[in-house]
This record gives sequence, C-alpha cells and structure tokens, in this order.
Amino acid sequence: MSYQTILFDMDGTLLDTLYDLYASVNAVLRARGYPERSMDEVRAFVGNGAANLIRRALPEGVGDAAREETLRAYLAYYEAHCREHTKPYDGMVDVLRALHGAGKKLAVVSNKPDEATKLLSAEHFGALLPVAIGEGPTRRRKPWPDTVRDALSALGAETGGAVYVGDSEVDVETAKNAGLPLIAVSWGFRGREALRAAGAETIVDTPEALRKLCL
Repeated sequence: MSYQTILFDMDGTLLDTLYDLYASVNAVLRARGYPERSMDEVRAFVGNGAANLIRRALPEGVGDAAREETLRAYLAYYEAHCREHTKPYDGMVDVLRALHGAGKKLAVVSNKPDEATKLLSAEHFGALLPVAIGEGPTRRRKPWPDTVRDALSALGAETGGAVYVGDSEVDVETAKNAGLPLIAVSWGFRGREALRAAGAETIVDTPEALRKLCL
C-alpha cells in the first residue's frame, strides 16, 4: 500500500540513541551514589518517556523528592550530551530522502522531551523531517495519541493514508490508539520477537524493506 503520510518514532527507529541514553542515566546515578545500570537494562527501560526511564533505573525505595531531583538532573544532562554518540541507523537517511523526494509528508513523534526531539531531528535530518514533536507539559507521551495527532495537524494531514513506524511495544499501542496502521522495525531496541508478541503484524528487517512499503 502506498502511504501519503509517514510518522516515525525516533529512538530505535530513526536514530541509535542507546549509548547516549545509557551514559546519561549512569552519569546522574553515579553522581548521587546509586548503582549504575547495564546497557541491556537501559535498553529495556526506554520507550515510555524520561520520567519512567529514571523511575526504572533508580533502586527500589527512592523517595519522590529524590526521584524528581534525579529526573531534573537527567533531563539537563541528556540535553547537553544527547549528540555525542547518537547517529542515524544505516540507510535511514536514504529512506527519508526517497520518501521526501516522492512528496510524502514526514514527521517524527517521540517520547523524548520536545526540545531534545527537535534538536536531534534538525541536526540529523534537517528539512527531510519538517515536523518533530516530543513530550511536553500539555502533551501526553505515547502510547497516548497526542504526539501523533499534533504531528498530523502540523502536516495538514488526516489519519487516512497515514502510517506509523516504530520499534517497540509502546509504538504498537500508539498506532492502535491513534487509529493508524503500523510498520514495526526489528533493528531497534526490542527486536522481532517482542514486536510480534506485542501484536505487530507488519515487521521489516531493513530500511530498504521499509522504503518499499512506504512508497
């Protein structure tokens, strides 16, 4: 099927952000004397926004005030260091160029804070992704459909002819809540088995396969 509007998740779909997330989490944990987390642990923790990432990373028994302070420190640290190792997955810039050249409407919707989402999208994709929307104080994070709806509105697009592309269980649920078909990608933070278990029906293993489905 040919789609006119393609909305992309960011982490694990367009960008490999894992190392910068891992390093930022451990920097704030280390500074406060908490045990650090492994790469695999951080990989499992991401996807539901920064607040949930920090809640999962902290040891049990940490109080609300300390958790909130750690979250604030993490947000500041990550915003300052989110560009050190992050890069697009191989082939994804070519996919965006092909879709942009074919006149598709493109956007990224993320559970990252809105500032970091816009910063990373502008740096790595520029005009190829004219709309980048993240979590904010008046916008609920995925799997609520708020970011998807805001992106469609910014693009002047409807749900008809649109598709959502993501790599996690959260993305499967987001597409369902937004009333959009889903193309899941297996190269991200979860993998094919977890996506299938979450209910994903269409899963691609390469950017080229994704390009063919979207054109």
